Amino acid sequence: MTAPIVRFAPSPTGRIHIGNARTALYNWLFAKSRGGRFILRFDDTDLARSRREFADAIEVDLRWLGVEPDVIVRQSERFALYGAAMDRLRAANRLYACYETQEELDRKRKRQLGRGLPPVYDRAGLALTADDRARLEAEGRKPHWRFLLDREVVAWDDLSRGSSRIDCASLSDPVLVREDGAYLYTLPSVVDDIDLGVTHVIRGEDHVTNTAVQLQLFKALAPERAPPQFAHHNLLATASGEGLSKRTGSLSISSLREQGMEALAVAALAVLTGTSDSVRVVAALDELALDLSHVSHTAAKFDEADLAALTARTLHGLPFAAVAARLVALGVEGAHAEAFWLAVRGNIETLAGVSEWRAVVFDEIEPVREDADYLREAAAALPPEPWGADTWRIWTEALKARTGRKGRALFHPLRLALTGRDKGPELAALLPLIGREKALARLG
Repeated sequence: MTAPIVRFAPSPTGRIHIGNARTALYNWLFAKSRGGRFILRFDDTDLARSRREFADAIEVDLRWLGVEPDVIVRQSERFALYGAAMDRLRAANRLYACYETQEELDRKRKRQLGRGLPPVYDRAGLALTADDRARLEAEGRKPHWRFLLDREVVAWDDLSRGSSRIDCASLSDPVLVREDGAYLYTLPSVVDDIDLGVTHVIRGEDHVTNTAVQLQLFKALAPERAPPQFAHHNLLATASGEGLSKRTGSLSISSLREQGMEALAVAALAVLTGTSDSVRVVAALDELALDLSHVSHTAAKFDEADLAALTARTLHGLPFAAVAARLVALGVEGAHAEAFWLAVRGNIETLAGVSEWRAVVFDEIEPVREDADYLREAAAALPPEPWGADTWRIWTEALKARTGRKGRALFHPLRLALTGRDKGPELAALLPLIGREKALARLG
């Protein structure tokens, strides 16, 4: 295989959600594992609804996930290409003007359904003469433009779904340009894929039917080159089975980030949910080997509870180097930062949980003192500094010998006094970080 060129093509009309991230990651992983290129293409031809702030937010979300585009393209800057494609289609008699209103089209569909016929457009626009068109335009009507489909079966080998076919006789000729001159999705998408040399289109299964139309457009506009290969993956739904939508903001990447979910956990769950591969902790994005044939053909449910659990498991295994820069923002830096991270990482559910243990180790706390006599004896038995990994063992063994205590009676009062918490990280790791002076003060 030559180095693939793929694209992720969101409309900047809202925040991307976990389902959008799934498509972006599938494309990025497919390209990067094969030495290819990843294009971020903003489908912003709908100038009324598209917003630059949403586009900027999408870039931020992708960067947070570890997805860096090689090229960024905005369809709103490429209208000349689409106009030239329209001219070529007109010249080839593959584009024709239609003047029905939406209400008229709805009535046609209802009549067809009432007669037991499929609601396919009847191509009435093809029968219009020049005089007919002039009369309709004199009435104030403006045309929308349809692509004339060849009524044939279009087949392709889908990299995810296998052998696929659509009978285009069952489809209406698609509208490419609306009455107001706005381009719909289909034409700009194909023109850009041709112009940018896209070799693989990896997207959700809701686009399967579009593929037949687009393959015909590829043939009409670039008959000299092979069209891209297609892969249609299953869609993610909420835990309750509802579809995801940018409009509602459900499971948006920005909201997951604000909740403290780890980018690696989000990526792993987005990629592996609904596949034959088990969801697992990864230490880097490129550990997510992608095999499109492993993707299920049924919808997959994404459960936020699973994400929270995977976030915690991801943090528990992250080395200090992976979080050092983020820890600085939480007030953890300096000579003891790595030892602190290794001590507490197993006891946090999100990185923000570091703050609680930073305060326990480095700040003043309100100790919980149970059994004052025992704590005074413990203070008297504290070893001299310097302290290291063996200090806790040496200290508690001495206390056991002096008091006869063992188990919870030996350890629990010390934990309460030293941390003010009923449970937490191993005290063998925390004690050297707390230091002898703080330990004495907390023991009372």
